[in-house]
Amino acid sequence: MNEPGEILDLLKEIRENQRTQIARQEEALELQRQNVDIAKRQFERAEKIQDRAERIQDSGARLVAVARKSVFIVIPIIAILIGYVSWLLFRIIR
Repeated sequence: MNEPGEILDLLKEIRENQRTQIARQEEALELQRQNVDIAKRQFERAEKIQDRAERIQDSGARLVAVARKSVFIVIPIIAILIGYVSWLLFRIIR
């Protein structure tokens, strides 16, 4: 059988290995916490970028809507002005 001194040495070695394992697990947990923090920051940044993109898209849509409405006003005015200038030119030529 094993001697009591060998058993004691084995138990000490097991205890030391457990301490080493716990220390490594703590390091791994710290790395995971850091990765989670990085992921949170990236997610928050992505949300901010998405919100900004939505605001820009909304303002672009409003601009296009105003441009469409103004086309219905500007084209008749241009047609009237072209007609008036043409009338003036034909009047001067006669």
